[in-house]
Amino acid sequence: MDWPDLHALELLVAVGELDSLSAAARRTGTAQPNASRTVARLERRWGVRLLERSSRGSTLTSDGRQLANSAERVLAPCRQLQQEVERVRGAAAGHVTAAASITVAEYLAPVWLAQFRLTHPEVELRLQVCNSAEVLRRTTAGEVDVGFVETPQLPPGLGGTTVAVDRLLLVVTPDHPWADRPGGIEAAELAAEPLVVRESGSGTRSTLDQALAGHTLVAPAMELSSNAAVLGAARAGAGPAVLSELVVRAEVESGRLRTVPVHDRQLERRLQAVWRPPLSPGPAADLVAIAASASP
Repeated sequence: MDWPDLHALELLVAVGELDSLSAAARRTGTAQPNASRTVARLERRWGVRLLERSSRGSTLTSDGRQLANSAERVLAPCRQLQQEVERVRGAAAGHVTAAASITVAEYLAPVWLAQFRLTHPEVELRLQVCNSAEVLRRTTAGEVDVGFVETPQLPPGLGGTTVAVDRLLLVVTPDHPWADRPGGIEAAELAAEPLVVRESGSGTRSTLDQALAGHTLVAPAMELSSNAAVLGAARAGAGPAVLSELVVRAEVESGRLRTVPVHDRQLERRLQAVWRPPLSPGPAADLVAIAASASP
């Protein structure tokens, strides 16, 4: 049987998504003349006009759009196969690529990596550090073997397991009015206070936003992209902050910051390992097991 070229199907799907042959050529890394010839060959092979060509560009015909939808269903398992090949090849070659959210990477992953090194000295482990949203994107795309996130909700298609439980704490400077309220504050007060917060997409920010759902949130005093920056700003008096207990522990023990209870709000979160199923036995699965057993 004269099977269609997968690259041609990928190009056809991209034309449908971008509504432009030239944009589809750029996405697939194909020179414009080659893209035109590829689709023309597909038209001759199938005996169907796929493109509506004009001086303004080329878009899919109604038949082309229908076949592009079918082509996407063909490509999806091909992508899964390729990702599985990469995972198997990486395991066979002794490589594991992981991604971890910033809090996990700074406070938990070093212990995991040290233990992994002791048990798998022959395996090269690469750790990418980014916020939880980016970890999920890279894991979904098959760019990493396993990810570690603080986000409560996982996107469809990913497997996951809890490796640790973490609490978020509201911290203020000793001279802040809330510092003298041992009984704590209401969630509505927290929502109405300009806070120093992590950026959108971080697991810390997602947990805070979810905890304050139902309240109108005022604009943050500052939005910063690292735990250290948020902690430093809070310590300097820029505003209260909600951060992982792992992050604030030393500052609280030294007395530079104080914790304030928040009534009727659950500021606890699960730290999860995530992967594209199946997580086959091998170094990546071993790393997940180490994380689950080593975490507090």
